[in-house]
This record gives sequence, structure tokens and C-alpha cells, in this order.
Amino acid sequence: MSSKEDFVGSRFFTGGSDTETEDEIISSDEEISDGDISEETESEREEGDVPKATKPQGSRFHVGASDEDESEGEDKRPVKSAKDKRLEALESCVKAIENAQKINDWVVIQNEFDKLNKIISKMPLKIPRLYIKTIASLEDFLNEALQKEKESKKKMNATQAKALNSMKQKIKKNNRLYEEEIEKWRQDPVEESEEDSEDEVPKPKPAIEELSDMPSSPGSEFIPVGSKSIEYTSENLFKKLREIMEARGKKNTDRLEQIKVLQKLLEVAATPYQKIRVLIALIPAQFDYNPSMSNYMNVDMWKSTQKEINQLLTILETNPQFMIHEIMEEDIDDKEPAIEPDQVFGIRGSIVSFIDRLDDEFTKSLQNIDPHTTDYVDRLKDETDLYDTIVRGQIYFEKNELNESTSRVVMRRLEHLYYKPDQVIQTVENTVQQLYPAGLSSKITSPTSGCDPSDLIHSLCVYLYKNGESLLRTRAMLCHIYHHALHNRFYVARDMLLMSHLQDNIHQSDVGTQILHNRTMVQVGLCAFREGMIKESQSCLQEICGTGRAKELLAQGLQLQRYAQLPLEQEKLDRQRQLPFHMHINLELLECAYLTCSMLLEIPSMAAAGSNPEARKKVISKPFRRMLDYNERQVFSGPPENTRDHIMGAAKALAAGEWKRCQELISAIKIWDLMPETQKIKEMLNRKIQEEGLRTYLFTYSSYYETLGLEQLATMFSLPINAVTAIISKMIWNEELAASLDQVDNVVVLHRVEPTKVQQLALMFAEKAASFVEANERTLELKQAAGQNQRDQQRQKGQMNQQQNIEKRTTYQKRDGQQQRSRNNFNNVLGNSVRGRTQQNRYRS
Repeated sequence: MSSKEDFVGSRFFTGGSDTETEDEIISSDEEISDGDISEETESEREEGDVPKATKPQGSRFHVGASDEDESEGEDKRPVKSAKDKRLEALESCVKAIENAQKINDWVVIQNEFDKLNKIISKMPLKIPRLYIKTIASLEDFLNEALQKEKESKKKMNATQAKALNSMKQKIKKNNRLYEEEIEKWRQDPVEESEEDSEDEVPKPKPAIEELSDMPSSPGSEFIPVGSKSIEYTSENLFKKLREIMEARGKKNTDRLEQIKVLQKLLEVAATPYQKIRVLIALIPAQFDYNPSMSNYMNVDMWKSTQKEINQLLTILETNPQFMIHEIMEEDIDDKEPAIEPDQVFGIRGSIVSFIDRLDDEFTKSLQNIDPHTTDYVDRLKDETDLYDTIVRGQIYFEKNELNESTSRVVMRRLEHLYYKPDQVIQTVENTVQQLYPAGLSSKITSPTSGCDPSDLIHSLCVYLYKNGESLLRTRAMLCHIYHHALHNRFYVARDMLLMSHLQDNIHQSDVGTQILHNRTMVQVGLCAFREGMIKESQSCLQEICGTGRAKELLAQGLQLQRYAQLPLEQEKLDRQRQLPFHMHINLELLECAYLTCSMLLEIPSMAAAGSNPEARKKVISKPFRRMLDYNERQVFSGPPENTRDHIMGAAKALAAGEWKRCQELISAIKIWDLMPETQKIKEMLNRKIQEEGLRTYLFTYSSYYETLGLEQLATMFSLPINAVTAIISKMIWNEELAASLDQVDNVVVLHRVEPTKVQQLALMFAEKAASFVEANERTLELKQAAGQNQRDQQRQKGQMNQQQNIEKRTTYQKRDGQQQRSRNNFNNVLGNSVRGRTQQNRYRS
């Protein structure tokens, strides 16, 4: 106890006098080092353990003397009053508002303005002039921002706009209360001095006034934090970096302040190793500034991060003795490493994760920006810089033989190219090659200006086929097929799709891969449509368009079903999976192609069915048949207004034999202009309408004729006689038409052969059997997909049942044994009692 009291006495009763002013106390306290502060807190804890009884209690007539002694000891430790704390909080809010004004962040301004008013409401004294200055300048800044918003073509973010409108109302309401003070400040915009008003608490004086007069040495930076000045040099860089890394992720950590400090550290970094260490900390700090998954990263900060990643790659390219890898021991030594000439020094980090996050933030910004504004176009221009970063990362990973990272970056590069035409890919490649530093080359792709875009896509995909994991190989295959289909190479795309067997296992993949598969199938269907393969096109598009959820399946928007409500978390995930607008496939064009193919297949099929009710049940496209039935039930049909009306009108005209009217309605659809080679597609559709019109005519009127002249049919449908002969021959071969060709008379002889009842039933049975076989095959595929899991579960269940049966059997055996023993005991007792009575009777006799 005496040692503690001596410590306390030496602590509080050395030095100190009544003549020290408050400013000297504050300045002396600010010169205390961190070690002294920690020792002081420990001594205070020890002092708190001393019981109060040890303090001598003097007489009430000697109160003054004891108070003087205590005051002499307590003058050494400054105690901030509530007024001082409120003033510091006030200055902190004002500083935060000024920083937010520089970056036009109205969300932060709104939050800090609310804090500022709370602090002012707790001040019972005169309103500080600093507050009047702040609200006046904030009002001026608000008016300027509103004026710029009206004049500018770019619209700000929805969150920022909401905060701006809220601040407009708050400032208008708040400044009415201080109109006189604001007017006085505008007339004399000078802050009130310390002597003019005793009610206001003066700002604390700087801790070390000499720092402002000291010339700063080169390679150092002074940053004011509160009232202190912190010096950043290359000597204490690792120490400050360690402090920032320890504070990262903790509560109440100012992320923006950390980013500013790291940027200052990057400026004073002298060696490549120091720059690498700072950049590895600075890039994640900028990504962490916006932790929300729904909001996207600030565009200016994104551009800054992209430049810093390029800077990091440049340093690594010019200093091959350093290599960044994920599987490295963390460097705990805060000093420059000594590296031998042939040695490679590893630094723990992940460049591929930086590139992935940069790409994800770019995609997220495109998802949230209105695609019909110029902001979207301006943001899309940054894709070239992002692509340059991805290519440089790929070359760096190739050079260091980091296969896993190379595969991930190659997949990112492929996802930026596969959906673009060759002309756009060629332009992007030429632009990026001009940004290459000298001496960079890739083994996967040749960076020559004459590189064919198709060869580039092929090289990237082949690399992933050989080196990528299963998911990357699947996605690379889908991208490759999509690119072939986009450039009208239907047979190549079809063969790759069939040989890969992707459709058998695609339901086991993640949602993003399933979306890519749906996009690929749609593009293959459109490719078949452009090539005039109507049946193949309808088969590919049926899977997506036949469900009525094409928008949702292609990740181009949410399409909630009737009486269905998604959970909030599921809706957020679905929104995050949406594709940017420039990657969308036009849904109206997709529906138009699907309905046109369905019309060209359904109308002849309905004509062939005739009045047979069983044959009419065979439906090729349910959506088309449903629309056609609805249109036929209408009492009055007006002129066509949209794409569906044009196709329904064309279908009715084709069924009635008016093929010219059908051609006019189909050609009048304006959505065909979005397809390349529009005139060629319209000519193909006109030819298909003529052919299907001929087939429909033969199906409808074959029962009324015995012979039909081929030349007459050719004239009627404006087709060459060779084409008419080929169509009729194909119908006869497929047993669609009971007829024969007479080459001598150049006519087709129609046979009135109607199938018997047995033949009709046999045909129905064959169709049903085929449908059953198809359903069984689908069921078998589903069972095989989940077969291993089911077998494991059944094996575990069987083992559990076997164990339970053994336990039950053992229980039954025990129970039977007990019953047998009880029976034996009962029989023994009964026998003994009977024998005992028999002996007693003998004795009596």
C-alpha cells in the first residue's frame, strides 16, 4: 500500500503550480507520448484500487489548505468539460461536412447535419458563430448544387438525389430560426475571436506551433489529425501501415480517413517494396469503403482503384524479384527485405481477387445506372480501361506460371468478348494494344494487330478447356457456342452443343451458368432462324419462350408470377444476377421470331389434322395456339397494332390460303430492322410463307381433287416448278400426302385413301408410346443425376434400419427368455404345490 501511495504522491504532487494557464496545460498534455498515456491509465487503475479510508480527513476549518494542495496536484491532469467535448464534436461534424462537399456526397452531409443539430440543441449558451457559418455556407452550396443539377444532362444517383431533396427541406426549415445571425455573418464573414465572447469555447491551440515554421524534409508529409500533426516518412511507413491494417474492419473506423492516409503513404514510399505493400493495403481499403452489396462503388474511386491496380502491375513488371501470391507467409518484419540478385521474394496478396472485384463493381454500376441516360454510355466507355487491366493481369500470371489465376482472368476476358461482333472485338483489341507497355506479350493469344477475333475467342476457350476447372470449362464452352451462333455458324454451334452434353447436367450448375446456357440456346435459335431453319429454330426457342418467363430466365428483369411473392433476400439475389442493359437480347425480337416459326409449323399441322379431333390435339406451340384461339374468338378484329397482332393476322390469312396477305403482314413488322441483313431475312420469310402456303393448300383441298397440275400450283404460289415438285415429293415420302407424281402428264395424282379405325388407333398408340418413352428418359436422367446422393442416403437408412432390427430382435429375445423363465418358475411352483398336497393326503390316509 505504501508503494502505491508513494507512486500516487510522486505522480500528483511534482511540479505544477497555480500560475499555469489552461493553454499551457493543454499543450503540455498533448506532448505526452502514447507510452506515457498507457502508463497513466495503469496508474489510475491502481489508484482506483486504493480504499478511500487511507485519505486523511482534516478539520472543516482546514478545508481551504487541503483543497489548495489537491488543486496543485490535479492541475497536471487536464479534464475536459462537457463544453469542450461539445465543441470538439461540433468541429468534427463541420469538418466532415466540408469533406463531403468536396466529393458531393449528400448522404454524408445529411447525416452530419443531423448530428450537428443534436449538438447545438444540447448547448444552453450562445450559438457558436462556427455553426452559423456552417449553415450559411451549406445553404449556398445547396443552391449551387441544385442549379448544377438542373443544367447538367447527367442525373445523380437515386440515393444522392433523395438525400439532396431531404437536405433542401431541412436547411430551409432550419435556417429560418437563424435568419438574423446568418445575415450578420454574411455582412461580416469573420469568425468571432476568443475575447469577444466568453460563451463560446475557443478552438484548442495547436499542440506544437513550431511545426508550421519548420521546413518539411523531402519524402515526408504532415497531416493534421485533430490538433496534432503526424509526420509520414519512408522510415515510419511500415509502422503506420501496420496500425492501419490493425484498425481495418473495427467499429468506428473512418474508412475515408484510412484511404487518405494510405494515399499519403504511397506518395512518400521510396522503394518498390514499400509501394507494393502500400498498394496491397490501399486497393482493398477502397473496395471496403462501400460495404453495401446493393449500392455500387463511386465511379471516381473506381477509376482511382483501377489506376492503382495498373500501377501495381507496372511495379511488378519492372521488378521481377517481387512476386505476389496468395499462398505466402505474412511478412511481419517492418523493414526492407534483403534480396539476392537471383532470388524471388514472395509477398502475400491476391491480384486476381482485385481484378475480379473491379470487374464486379463495374458490372454492379451498370446494373444500377439508368440505361437510357448518357451516364450509362459514359460509364460503358470505362470498359476498355478495365479490359486493359484484365489483359495485363493475364500476361503477368502467365509469366509467373500461376495457372489458377490465369484461368480466372482468361474467363473474365472471355466474358467481355463473347457477345460482341467481330468488328467491336477488333476495335477493342487495337485500342488495348496501344496501351500495352513495351515488351509485354502473351503465350495464349498473339497481340498482333491482324489477329482474327474468332481466333482470339478460340484461343481463350482452348486454354480453358485444357487448364480450367469444371465450371470454367462449362462456361467457356457456352461462350464459344454463343459466339459461333452470333456469327451465323449454326452447324458448328449445334455440333459443339450436342457433343458437350451440356444439356444433360446443366440443371446441376449454379444459377449464373444456367443463365448463360439459356442465353446460348436463344442465340442458337436466332441463328437457325436467320439461316432459314424454321423447325430447328422453333425447337431451340421453345424451351425459353414457351414458358412465358423469358425475361426472368435470361436475367433481363424480374417477372413475378401472379399470386406469387418472393422473399426479400431471394429478390435481392435475383437483382444482383441481372445482366447489364447492353448485354440484353431483345425480347420483342425473340418473341417475334418464335411466333413466326410457330406459325409456319402450326398452320400446316392444323390443316393436316382437318376435322380429326385426335389429330388436332397434337400441339407444336402451346403459346401460339392459345393466342390464335383467343384471336379467333374475337367478334371484331381491328387493324394490327403490335407484333402479336401482325403474326395472328398473318396466321389466319395463311390458313385461308391468302399467302400474299400473310407476306404483307409479316414484312410490315418493324422489329426485323434490328436484325442484320434485314432484306435477306424478309426474302427468306416470303419464300417460307409460299412453301407453307402450298403445303396448307394441299392438306386442306386434297380430298376435293383427283389430280392437280404442277404448273398450276407453281403459278398459284409463284414458285418454280422444281420447288413445287420437291415439296410434294417430300410430303409423299413422309406419308403426309396420299398421292403420286405423274412425270408424263406433269400432274400429281391424289388418292382418296382414308386410314381405317385400326390404323388411327395404331397411330395414336405410337404417339402416346413415344411420349411415354420420352417422359421415362427424362425421369431416368433426373434419377441418375441425384442417384449417388440417394444411394448414400438409402445406405445410411438401411444401416440404421438394420441396427434397429437387431436391437428389436435382441429385445424380443430377452423378453421371450424372461417369459420362458417365468413360465418355468410358475410350473415349478405349481408342481411343487401339487406334489406337496399329494404327500399330505398320503400322510393323512
